[in-house]
Amino acid sequence: MPWTREQMAIRAARELRDGYYVNLGIGIPTMVANHVPADIEVTLQSENGMLGIGPFPFAGEEDPDLINAGKQTISELASSSYFSSSDSFAMIRGGHIDLTVLGAMEVSQHGDMANWMIPGKMVKGMGGAMDLVAGVKRIVVVMEHTSKHGEPKFVPACTLPLTGKTVVDLIITDLCVFDWDDRQGLFRLTELAPGVSREEVATRTTARFIT
Repeated sequence: MPWTREQMAIRAARELRDGYYVNLGIGIPTMVANHVPADIEVTLQSENGMLGIGPFPFAGEEDPDLINAGKQTISELASSSYFSSSDSFAMIRGGHIDLTVLGAMEVSQHGDMANWMIPGKMVKGMGGAMDLVAGVKRIVVVMEHTSKHGEPKFVPACTLPLTGKTVVDLIITDLCVFDWDDRQGLFRLTELAPGVSREEVATRTTARFIT
């Protein structure tokens, strides 16, 4: 059975390491904040100017002044700090963030990623994804394996405007996990969701990958 969105976030949380500074994108990636392993300490960073993000608040405990880059209410920690957006992007562009978890509309077999716009549809702005894929040390993409129309999202080449070229290190979908293999120059299928076969992944994927 394919992983749920929450199970995908739990799998992404396994990529966190003790001492990491981590940025979480909009959508499924924000759920990672609720699944940080108890035996490690990570510091979550938000482009809108916050370092040290806590888990999502319970209903009735929300503070409308505390939001992440996706405009979701969040909680603070005793160690939280606040600063300008320019300082936040200086952290990202300066290579001080260890890992980012982002959503995507397409990822190519070469690690290119498209996640900021669909031509013809209204977009509020490109956000911080282009800075994140250029400045963060490790890029993890969490996305549904296919679109709502059943079209593959892991493809030979992206058809949507790119966020970055050859930037993705790990892909987590509801079906499986792909890890970038430097020597082969392709992604390697490393994990399957319970009950999902390699054949099912292959039939729902147009990109080349190693098994």
